[in-house]
Amino acid sequence: MADKSAISASDVESSTIRKLRRRLIPLLFLLYVIAYLDRINIGFASLMMNTSLAITSAQFGLIVGVFFFGYFLFEIPSNLLLHAIGARIWIARILITWGIVAMLTGAVHSVPQFYVARFLLGAAEAGFFPGIILYLTYWFPQSEQARVISLFVTALPAASILGAPISGLILDHAHWGAISSWRWLLILEGLPAIIGGVLTYFFLPSRPAESSFLTQAEKKWLTADLAREERDKTAENSISALRALAHPRVWHLAGAVFAFDVGLYAMSFYMPQSVKSLSSGYSNTAVGLLVMVPHLAGLAAMILVSRSSDRRLERRYHAAIPLVVGGVALMLLGATRSPVLSVVLWSFVAMGIYSFFGPFFAIPSNFLAGFSAASGIALINSVGNLGGFAGPSIIGALANGRRGMYGGLALAGVSLFVSAALMLLLPKTTGAGRVPDTLVPALAVGDRPSS
Repeated sequence: MADKSAISASDVESSTIRKLRRRLIPLLFLLYVIAYLDRINIGFASLMMNTSLAITSAQFGLIVGVFFFGYFLFEIPSNLLLHAIGARIWIARILITWGIVAMLTGAVHSVPQFYVARFLLGAAEAGFFPGIILYLTYWFPQSEQARVISLFVTALPAASILGAPISGLILDHAHWGAISSWRWLLILEGLPAIIGGVLTYFFLPSRPAESSFLTQAEKKWLTADLAREERDKTAENSISALRALAHPRVWHLAGAVFAFDVGLYAMSFYMPQSVKSLSSGYSNTAVGLLVMVPHLAGLAAMILVSRSSDRRLERRYHAAIPLVVGGVALMLLGATRSPVLSVVLWSFVAMGIYSFFGPFFAIPSNFLAGFSAASGIALINSVGNLGGFAGPSIIGALANGRRGMYGGLALAGVSLFVSAALMLLLPKTTGAGRVPDTLVPALAVGDRPSS
């Protein structure tokens, strides 16, 4: 009887996880494709926009970066509201708001207006990515999280794989109504966010109890398993939402993401310009097709590394080693003008950067739960996103120097090395089990965990 019971429990677990992946991940994936495309399409718009508005390299770096300042200011409140109000309503609100702002960005006519529009876009989108990471902890056990996070984050390379050729085609062919094609690019690629918000409101359940696609046995198993994990975390660590914001491990992870994001957004915003500079004969459509190649390589590497990380329940080395590979490739980009070698190096950059996500974002939920997870994950991501502000701003400032943008890209490579070093300084148990008690701040008498 015990054997039959174990087999039955295993079957329920397998069927539940399969259903969750099949019903939740495709919609979340689609939403993140839309989000990331709205965030980075300015890199393609710059191929024509910078000349049209006489935008300097330094100004472009600030236009790109100011988005993340707005994101930083509103990310923690957004995540706490998501946990309190519910994912379905709050994520739908985020999507619709940023879709409207993204479309209005196509109407700007000066650099100061662009600063304001990009800041508002960051404020509107604030909380989306950490909100989804938090949302996945409501549905998936710890042993599945690197894989499902990686499946969700495959939207990043997918956004570039799909968006790069589409953006190139829009730039080359959308000249309707005497409106510049770069404006049409921003307008047309902002519209799907509004549609995605409507889909979210009607089709995304906030919690397992609301799901119509799980059987009662599957709901019971999932609820019990997630409750057990949360009890273990709160019993061992007892971190309140407020204390999570001061937790040294949270700030350690935030520092790693800050250094990482310098490299991530160097790739996202400057790869099109780098590829375009290799030949004066490249059309915008050709640039879009070439930019697809590194992101395809990154997509494959991301899936393989996340599977290995979950299988071994090891996070540190699975996050750090790819960053070293990506950092080396970024530093070598300025040493060649060969289109083939440049695309190969960008492929190694993409493989290194994308492979980081799954292992890394499986770490916070090892020691954070409930409101502490909402605040802690948001803090990690919001501080990290300041790297998205600092990196492009520095690269833009350095672009006028002797090495052009490649001096800034080399600096982004060094930043990836720093992120890798911070990952390796994490204790081993942070990768697979709970954080050691010595790393958890002592609570004052009478403090209660908030979850």
